[in-house]
Amino acid sequence: MSCEPISQAFKQCLLNSTCVQRDGRLPSDCAKNHADELPEECTMLRYALFNCKRNMLDMRKRFRGNGAKAYEGYEAKAATVEPVESQAHRQ
Repeated sequence: MSCEPISQAFKQCLLNSTCVQRDGRLPSDCAKNHADELPEECTMLRYALFNCKRNMLDMRKRFRGNGAKAYEGYEAKAATVEPVESQAHRQ
C-alpha cells in the first residue's frame, strides 16, 4: 500500500490554499511554517499522510495494510455528506 493518493490530495490542497494563492508563498513554506493558516481539509490530509507514513514503518500494520486504500473513497463520501444546517431542518 502506498500513501501516494493522500500525498497527491495534500499537495493539491496546498496549491489551492489562500496561503499559496493569495500570499504567494511556496507550498512547502505553508506546510511547515504556516500550518495554522491552512484550511481544515489540508490539516486533515496532513494528519492522514503522517499516519500513513508512520504506519508503513509499523511492523504490526504491514501485514494488515496501512489503510491508505481507505482514502480512495474519501472524495466520493465527502461529496455526499449533508451540511449540518440541512440535517437540523429535518427534525
